[in-house]
Formats: sequence, structure tokens, C-alpha cells
Amino acid sequence: MAKQAYIFDVTEDNFDTLVVENSAQIPVVVAFLNADTESQTLAQDLSHFAQTFAQQFVFAKVNVDEQTELAGAFELEQTPTTVIFINGEIQNAKQGAISPEDIALMLRQIGVYDPVEEMRLEAHDKYMAGDPAGAVALLTQAIQLDPSRTLVALDMVQIMLDLDQIEGATSLFNKLPDEAKQSQVGRNITSQMTFKKMAANTPGLVALSEQIEANPQDHEGRFNLAICHISNLNFDEAMTHLFELQTSQPDFQNGAPKETIITLCNLITATDPALAKRYRQQLNNLLN
Repeated sequence: MAKQAYIFDVTEDNFDTLVVENSAQIPVVVAFLNADTESQTLAQDLSHFAQTFAQQFVFAKVNVDEQTELAGAFELEQTPTTVIFINGEIQNAKQGAISPEDIALMLRQIGVYDPVEEMRLEAHDKYMAGDPAGAVALLTQAIQLDPSRTLVALDMVQIMLDLDQIEGATSLFNKLPDEAKQSQVGRNITSQMTFKKMAANTPGLVALSEQIEANPQDHEGRFNLAICHISNLNFDEAMTHLFELQTSQPDFQNGAPKETIITLCNLITATDPALAKRYRQQLNNLLN
């Protein structure tokens, strides 16, 4: 059973109990709010964090329009204002809107964070810095801490795909629950695995590049070269060849250029929606 988040509406009558006394056990984040958009957004974000880190801190909401005396006791200069209590004392206070990223940092400073997610993000940084072995080691530790965290396993699959470890990536991916496979990340990985397997059945990037240079009318070679570029995440290069085919040979392999362009647009939408939109517009211009 999921843990119940500690989220309370605080009044002058219950402030000492819900805020001061509770802060002797766990941190209490008090948000002084009104009806404006900034306050409502902050309330939603803090509620989300309270649910994510259920029972690791108390989220106490004070409606300043109703609790005028309580708000006056804190001499607020701005609404919203967020105040953190620990052991009955104010430890931190922030005026105005707070982004989700700053909320996460604020909570991290009082010991409220997700160690598995921290390891996953650190692994991502290591991988982007050119240390795949370090990234895999961290992800392995994260999985051992919490085997149910499928996003960690999906990150591992992604790295294995990037390293052309197709068999291992496929094996790990197949072990994941259907919910993970059907997520946006899971669907993207499925597409990538398909392109990797297709590319493995071609002569390869170098040979195909030479082949097309020698014979620009080699449509099958050009299509296979696009597949190889997709498998290596060289999307601009792939689209160049696919649009060339869509322009000159739209019926190639029963419309394969168009279908591949659409699939590739879907693949990159989550990471680069502007680029995907540009490709879709380019395709639409060709079709109309």
C-alpha cells in the first residue's frame, strides 16, 4: 500500500500542532498562499513533492486571505512565501514563486531526496561526459537498491543500444513490465532497437556512404544508409537521405521513405520537439 502524503490546511488554531510539534519529527514546509496563479502553482508543485516523498516531510498550507492573523504574525512581504521548520525553528524562507527544480534543491538541502534518482542522474552525467563504464556501474547500483525502478533499467538499455550491445539490450528490455515498454521512453527504445537490427543487416555506414557516392541513384543503398544514420542517432544525415528518396522515389518499398520519416519524427519528438515539427512541416510541404 502506498504511503499517505502529509498535506494539511493550517489555521491559527492548529499551527502549533501541525507545524511546530511535527517539525520535531520531520521537516515541515509551510506555504503561505492566496488565490493567485503563482500560489496555486506552488501548491500543486509542493503537493506533488509531498506525494513523491510521502511521509518524509509535512506540507502545510496557509490561506493568507482566511488566516489573516497567522499571516500577520510572520510579517509577510510577499505571497506566496515558503518557510521550512525543523525542530520548531525556521530554517529557511523563500519569497515568491519557486520552480520545481528549486523546490527539489530546497528539499535536498533538508535531506528529502530520492537516492535512486540521484544515482540515475549522476549516471547520465557520467555517460554524457564519455564514461559509459562509470554510468553502467551507477545504474547497476541503483537497480540493486530498487529493482522496481524501471526508468533506471530503461537508461541501462539505452546505453547498451548506444554501445551497439543489441542482444543484451533486447534481453534486458524484454524482462521489463509491459507498462515500462509502453511508456514514451519504452516506445522510443523499441523504435531504436528496430533501427539497430535493420542497420545490422546492411553493409554498414562506411560501405554505404562510398556506395552512394559512386552511384547516387542507388535507392536501396540510400535507404539503408539512412537506417544506419538513424541507428547512430545522426538524425539530420538520415533525414537528408530520406527526403531525397521521398522527393525522387516516394513509392520506394511501398512508401518506406514517408513511413520512416514519420517514425523518426515520433522518435525525436520527446527530446527535440522543434526539430520534429520542422521535419513534419517539410514532409507536409512535399506531400501537398
